[in-house]
Amino acid sequence: MKNIIKSISVVIPVFNEESNIIELLEELKLKLNNKIKYEVLVVDDGSTDKTAEIVRKKIKLYHNLKLILHERNYGQSTSLLTGITNAKHDYIVTIDGDGQNDPSDILNLLKKYDSNTPFFLVIGDRKKRNDKFSRIIASRLAFLIRNIILKDKVPDTGCALKVFKKSDFLFVPFFNHIHRFLPFIFSTMGGKIISVKVSHRERTSGVSKYSNYQRALVGIYDLFGVIWLRKRTHSSILIRKIYSSTHKN
Repeated sequence: MKNIIKSISVVIPVFNEESNIIELLEELKLKLNNKIKYEVLVVDDGSTDKTAEIVRKKIKLYHNLKLILHERNYGQSTSLLTGITNAKHDYIVTIDGDGQNDPSDILNLLKKYDSNTPFFLVIGDRKKRNDKFSRIIASRLAFLIRNIILKDKVPDTGCALKVFKKSDFLFVPFFNHIHRFLPFIFSTMGGKIISVKVSHRERTSGVSKYSNYQRALVGIYDLFGVIWLRKRTHSSILIRKIYSSTHKN
């Protein structure tokens, strides 16, 4: 029988999202208030616009909002690590700060989560990508290459909407761009991955922080890295035993 998740920490990594962050915070408040206990951690990854200033002003109005600042831009994975490390609740929800993920989908993902299964991961599967055509083509090509090499069978590994346990994330070896390979890493640890259909909205303002070339370059490089990691990882049975012995209630 699955345990019902009663509290979550929503982690939002942001970089120059001054035009999107307030609307996202308002949506989270609208969709989550009176439905679940939650906190929101905005990790500003060295923004050069007014993102941090805007969020700081809202803290007075949101009792469960936290702002964490990076002195410079470290990247999305490091921002996630910062937010997750500082989260006070056991269960983590990650969401992009550009407004393309719909907060309405969070509760649906939570319903699918099995807290009794170590390294359980629920990830969004975007029904219709609302991105530029070139980015969609690049993503599909990257997905085909990834699926051939890794065979993780996850339909949409790039969706930022994810639910997992804080201790699970902090147990696995951290590396840059880990957010792109979390399904593969969790399955390597003997976990289970569930995909849930979610919405994907057009970016109304701001620009993507990665070019297709950058995504392809780091993606290929990281593929070899995670393959090496799996070969150097002990069996999933042993990992689960170690995990269970160090995470007793």
